[in-house]
Amino acid sequence: MTITVPPDYNPSKDKDFMNPVMLEYFRHKLLEWRNELLEESSETLKSLQEGGIVEPDIADRASIETERALELRTRDRARKLISKIDEALKRIEDGSYGFCEETEEPISVSRLEARPIATLSIEAQERHERMERTHRDD
Repeated sequence: MTITVPPDYNPSKDKDFMNPVMLEYFRHKLLEWRNELLEESSETLKSLQEGGIVEPDIADRASIETERALELRTRDRARKLISKIDEALKRIEDGSYGFCEETEEPISVSRLEARPIATLSIEAQERHERMERTHRDD
């Protein structure tokens, strides 16, 4: 069964949390985001494969190397993000998407709109961050 999401669909106005249309909306959103990251990664790879640095000026070479290192760190973050997107897609398939891992309560739609890979409600995330800060100070 194919589910079509209307072009003007707004999940926050939907009364039934994580109904099939809402799930399809977030699945599509995650897939688009994943594809964008993969395209950017592919462009970076092409850019890095174009050859060595032929700048005669040492300052220019250093600047280019710094830019490349920054780009590689950005790509590594994108790789980790793609992994989180894949995990979110699996949660859509198994029916756990949109529910807090900790409390099993629904995660607000506005939070999922802003961060579709969220696994914790705002309250649980805040508790988690407070615990991290407390343990980091030890």
